[in-house]
Amino acid sequence: MNLTPVPAPLWRRLASAFYDALLLFALWMSATLLGSMALTLAGLPYSPGLFRGWLFLVGLAYFGACWVHGGQTLGMRVWRLTARRAGGAPLSWPTAALRYALAYPAWLSVIGVLWSAIDARKRALHEIATGTELVYLPRA
Repeated sequence: MNLTPVPAPLWRRLASAFYDALLLFALWMSATLLGSMALTLAGLPYSPGLFRGWLFLVGLAYFGACWVHGGQTLGMRVWRLTARRAGGAPLSWPTAALRYALAYPAWLSVIGVLWSAIDARKRALHEIATGTELVYLPRA
């Protein structure tokens, strides 16, 4: 039996992303509550730019911590996917932060993620740009 990781197929990528999106929305709702309370207590006005930056940092903290410490978010664990550098090494914080920042336009444009369906190594555009890959870990 072959237990070698293989490039993640698009359908697993999408299924994992759905799971992680549900968790991210819950984190964002909690962060919105905490941020609103902090602004109110400090007597500061609401700033859309500050709010978007705050939500970006919350997402970066979740995805970055998961990718750096084990290579898997909760959704990726369910679908047996791992983010790693192209050589198989774990992601560093700078690489994880860049991957997360570039994943935004890749997912928003959809083309960046669908690119994995035509790429020879099944990498999305943000993975190509950061030298990372998403692999599927077969069961033992």
